[in-house]
This record gives sequence, C-alpha cells and structure tokens, in this order.
Amino acid sequence: MHPATAQILRHFEFGHLPDRLQEVSKPFHALAHDLAGKLSGPELSAGLRKLLEAKDCMVRAALEPKE
Repeated sequence: MHPATAQILRHFEFGHLPDRLQEVSKPFHALAHDLAGKLSGPELSAGLRKLLEAKDCMVRAALEPKE
C-alpha cells in the first residue's frame, strides 16, 4: 500500500467517537478500506480525500440538532 493511502486511511478510524457518531462514520471506514484494497494510483488518493471530506460533513451533520 502506498504511504499516502495508508496515511489518509487512518483518518477514517472511528473508535474514539461516541456511539451515535460511530454509526455515521463506520460505513465510510468500510468503504475507504474496501476501495484501498482494490484500487491504486493518484485517483484513489483523490477519491479517498473526497470521501474523507464527505465523512467529516456527515459526522458534523449528526452533531446538529434535528429539526
């Protein structure tokens, strides 16, 4: 695995989050690791960065009170 891929994958860890945020983050972790095991190259790195951004947005959305 390329070092850049390994570095970004660590940002998908979710064990440190409260349970309700783990539920949001866990599918992103699974997808990121699945794709990293099947793909390679610069587009993988770009895609993982965008997936990380999406995961961060969803975790922040879960912090907002429901209307």
